[in-house]
Amino acid sequence: MGISRQAHYKALACQRLRDEQQASVVAMVDEKRRHQPRIGTRKLHFILKEPLQHAGIKLGRDALFDILRHERMLVLPKRAYHKTTNSHHRFRRHPNLLKDTAAKVVPSGCEQLWVADITYLPTKEKPAYLSLVTDAYSRKIVGWHVHEGLETAQVSQALKMALRNRQTSQKLVHHSDRGIQYCSAEYQRIHDRHEITCSMTDGYDCYQNALAERVNGILKMEFLLHRPANLEQAKTMVSESVRLYNEQRPHLSLEYKTPDAMHRASLASQLRLGFNPA
Repeated sequence: MGISRQAHYKALACQRLRDEQQASVVAMVDEKRRHQPRIGTRKLHFILKEPLQHAGIKLGRDALFDILRHERMLVLPKRAYHKTTNSHHRFRRHPNLLKDTAAKVVPSGCEQLWVADITYLPTKEKPAYLSLVTDAYSRKIVGWHVHEGLETAQVSQALKMALRNRQTSQKLVHHSDRGIQYCSAEYQRIHDRHEITCSMTDGYDCYQNALAERVNGILKMEFLLHRPANLEQAKTMVSESVRLYNEQRPHLSLEYKTPDAMHRASLASQLRLGFNPA
């Protein structure tokens, strides 16, 4: 066959080594996915870079894709849509300050721009909803609330949580869709009380509130994989999911930093520049 005995056994040894390394990689991926079951391959490659080096395994991103594809461990996207926005109401709609104009608001640090949204979160007992407030600069979820209905008093709890945890007193813009809860007098009174500038989408295009929609999707598609039995269990699951998202999930847009790390670094930088604490 033109192959020496030495070359044959060397090839077998190399194959055994590859199989052992692949098994080690799969075990590492399984361990990470115990807490983040739907974390993507690119983020896994970044997170596992140091453990792989300690194990003496050289593995590129494409090779990791190949291994997970072979093991049928690639994460497939999910699609779901439930309408939670009622834009047909008598309340005032505020202008969109995030549109591509000369006056567009672009945050240079955290606690300058918050985006808010409501998403459907069913339980086995009855429908439920999750309200989120996310810092646009750090991508950190700064406020959340799980509730049974779509009343403004319930939706506003997420904003109130965010305000309680706020650490600076700099100017703040709150961006949302044109839903009746955000336009209502009750919600706007919170803005007035804390001197928050209101911004809203000016149409039905979901891309005008893309960041808030994206964070909703991450929580539901990567963390909240099982339907909770009731509202109390939903609150527990969301609390743990928000913690994992903020503290452990790296973001490509943040150069693989976690939202919590990005938020803390930004706060430290702003305080050095003289921003007053809240």
